[in-house]
Amino acid sequence: MNTVVTSKEDILKTSRNLIRQQGWPAVNIRSVAAACGVSVGSIYNYFDSKAALVCATVESVWYEIFHRPEDSAAFQDTQSCIVWMYERIEYGCRQYPGFFTLHALGFMQEDKSDGKRRMQQVWQHILDELCAVLEQDAGIRRDAFTETFTVEGFADVLFSLMLSALLRQDYDPAAVLELVRRTLY
Repeated sequence: MNTVVTSKEDILKTSRNLIRQQGWPAVNIRSVAAACGVSVGSIYNYFDSKAALVCATVESVWYEIFHRPEDSAAFQDTQSCIVWMYERIEYGCRQYPGFFTLHALGFMQEDKSDGKRRMQQVWQHILDELCAVLEQDAGIRRDAFTETFTVEGFADVLFSLMLSALLRQDYDPAAVLELVRRTLY
């Protein structure tokens, strides 16, 4: 049974459900309005175009996948954080099959600057969290980072490896964990 949408978040939740059930092409103004049980105009009250709806949906999927858990045990050390991130990548691939590849390729191939900007904001948030974990990890050697080998640079390398694993659908963090152990501990 459809419920009446009363907020932007309700629309985004419905859009995420449509992706899970019918795939990425299901997200458009008409289908989201129908799934929400509201008029097309109601969706336009929150999103001025399909592109705006799609961009906001992409952003909300990223935030759902990488939403920081209330139990912050995953952020106590770098290795736990990496394991958590790989688990979240696997969750995202299960919940939203093809999402990562399809939306990333779509934003890179076409002029969708708002979508790129939103995706980069989410990625920056993930990188910032990874840097914070690296900086507070008491197990990392004090001399591990230098002026040229920075926390930010290493976090970027780790995140790039995770994105590569995501595209390969390789959810085993063992190689990245070994890199971290050999490099930092």
